[in-house]
Amino acid sequence: MDTQTLRTAIKQVLNQYARYVPSHGKIRLETVFDTEQDRYALMQTGWSQKHRIRGNLIYITLQDDNVIIEYDGTEQGISDDLLACGIPSEKIIFAFLVEEPLALVG
Repeated sequence: MDTQTLRTAIKQVLNQYARYVPSHGKIRLETVFDTEQDRYALMQTGWSQKHRIRGNLIYITLQDDNVIIEYDGTEQGISDDLLACGIPSEKIIFAFLVEEPLALVG
């Protein structure tokens, strides 16, 4: 799978997540796509119960034609959605699990 196809799949999945409406508070979900450095994020910003909400919900990088999930703050995990878009399991790496990232075992 070439880099451009990986980029397209990641953007498609993050755009789907950005359409969700959080169940509480006044929180916006926004995508951030840096295709030059291959950094992709879903940010959350807003207010919930008098508390400021801000930060990454999902952060993904591309490196050596691998999709590296740097952070995944979703309940179900984004990897199944990436697989459904056709990204092979051996191309998906969970960087946040251990010091040495592991590829998804499929």
